[in-house]
Amino acid sequence: MNSFWGNIFKSRENEQDDILTILKKIPIFRDLNNRDLNRVERILHRREYRQDEIIFHQGDPGLGMYIIESGLVSIVLMPAQLTIAELYEGEFFGELSLLDDSPRTATAVAKTPCKMLCLFQPDLFDLIDLDSRLGVKILLGLSRTIGERLKRTNEHVHILKCLKIQPETP
Repeated sequence: MNSFWGNIFKSRENEQDDILTILKKIPIFRDLNNRDLNRVERILHRREYRQDEIIFHQGDPGLGMYIIESGLVSIVLMPAQLTIAELYEGEFFGELSLLDDSPRTATAVAKTPCKMLCLFQPDLFDLIDLDSRLGVKILLGLSRTIGERLKRTNEHVHILKCLKIQPETP
């Protein structure tokens, strides 16, 4: 194979290896083997966002989850424009929309140029139809992840309630 074609195929292999490395770090995919991860990689969509570009608006229907390949994303509550999270390479958001297409609860903004891997609900459902074993593994990972995030949110709410200053009694 001449160097031109060799470089093209080598580049694709390196890109796929990078994606698999990222996926292995995502708790949703923790229980998947390399074969399973390759199947997931094939249904991912790559997107690039410019600095300050809106990824989705609060209130938009949820369509899927986003994995940050590179860049910085802010999660912002509107209309107060309160930043509730800043997410970096290897982190993910929007995973609840893989189960539920209810409106987004916050706005996601690319704070720097970003490369994203996107997993959309219809693609996940198609994968589940084709391979229920793999689908169950992903759904269990998704359930664990959402459960962990709910526990952390409950802990934060409890802390905030404990910090609430009680009114003085006369």
